[in-house]
Amino acid sequence: MNEIADLVIAGGTVVNADRRELAHVVVKDGMIKAMVDARSPIPETRRVVHAEGKLVIPGGVDGHCHVAQVTGRYRTLDDYATTSTAALWGGTTTLLDFGIPGDDSESPLQAARNKRELARMARCDVALHGSVITWDDTVPKQLDELVAMGICSVKVYTTNRGTTMADDDTILQVMHAMAKIGGLVYIHAEHDPIIVDSARRYAQAGHTSIHDLHRTRPPVSEEASVHEMLGMAEYTGAAVYFVHQTTPLAVDLIRRARDRGIQAYSETCPHYLALDDSVYEGLDAALYACCPPLRDTVSATKLRARLARGDVNAVSSDHSCYNSTQKRERMDKIQRMPHGLPGVETRMPTTYTVMVRDLALPVERFVDVFAASPARINQLPHKGVIATGYDADLVVFDPDTTRHVQGSTLHMGTDYTPFEGRELAGWPETVVSNGRVVLDDRTFDDPGPVGRFLRRKPAEAVLPTRAG
Repeated sequence: MNEIADLVIAGGTVVNADRRELAHVVVKDGMIKAMVDARSPIPETRRVVHAEGKLVIPGGVDGHCHVAQVTGRYRTLDDYATTSTAALWGGTTTLLDFGIPGDDSESPLQAARNKRELARMARCDVALHGSVITWDDTVPKQLDELVAMGICSVKVYTTNRGTTMADDDTILQVMHAMAKIGGLVYIHAEHDPIIVDSARRYAQAGHTSIHDLHRTRPPVSEEASVHEMLGMAEYTGAAVYFVHQTTPLAVDLIRRARDRGIQAYSETCPHYLALDDSVYEGLDAALYACCPPLRDTVSATKLRARLARGDVNAVSSDHSCYNSTQKRERMDKIQRMPHGLPGVETRMPTTYTVMVRDLALPVERFVDVFAASPARINQLPHKGVIATGYDADLVVFDPDTTRHVQGSTLHMGTDYTPFEGRELAGWPETVVSNGRVVLDDRTFDDPGPVGRFLRRKPAEAVLPTRAG
């Protein structure tokens, strides 16, 4: 190189999803300009971050976050400045949020435009998914306009009647439209009639509190919905992405669908890998209210086994920033309390700990579900890889360093974490976002609202391959 670099990450073990190498990573104008053998002298640069003895991985891509989300009477307590800052503290440099209509007065297009405006305060790059709750004659044109905005994925909910739920006719029409566009359908899959009936039966027996959450939303409700949605996807030819999967059978259904040619992807979340339903027995049970709920120990173990053999394509946070007061407000009525857990900042250490320290998987597998596959599936061609020509989104960390989680020291805009007190490895030491060093040695340098809105183009989803 003849020109002076802006930054060099020097001498680290660079780990991508498919390989690792000792290298100097050379950064200029927010891009990776060169990869230089670590045995060579450090190229001339304005700043050096020494990474000898440490791992250097791509900045995380979190494909499933809820920022400033309104659902019924509840609103999460965060904004884009807060959540994107927490993401960077946790090694995530790209967020994907949802434009979900707050009520009948807000159209899918309006919801997306509103989120696009809020995202101007983001400290990291942001992309959006749309969402459709009710199908009418205006929706096809709205979907075209979403694509023109750079939004080529749409989420549907098969449950939550009265708020975000879309009926089967709507979902089928969305799938037809997205197949025609070449987009991706995100699916929250839980069988609503089963959930409603189960909740009614438990209520008749006097069981309506948070301690019964996991019983009122049984595993079969998720598996039945996944089976039905896969049938619709096969019929329409739509590419589908199932969020926050919790049961091994649900993952197996998608694996089999891929084997017969359906473009289907499986996502899970750190809390389903690291926790189990025993938390619903304690005094803090409300802090773990999420849908689907946490499953029993056997299911969690089998879910980790599916992750280990490569059947899960992505691990996302499903970040929802409620605080403990909101969570405890209606502990007596599980249908009326807010569901969702804060997790954008702890996604990296929790997932790394489960995959690499506990399951002894190679770091490459972690990089795949943390950054590479979410970038590929969501049509983000310059993300998730450390190579010349990619965005300079980089994370440096010492794999041997562990920390006990303390909610009071995190940055997510809430007063708790579901992983309180746990010892986790994989904490970022240095984070580079678009060529800027934003975190170094536990010091955060706020870059201001510099995050870009990433305009994506629809394309045929590439079938993932099973990891070795």
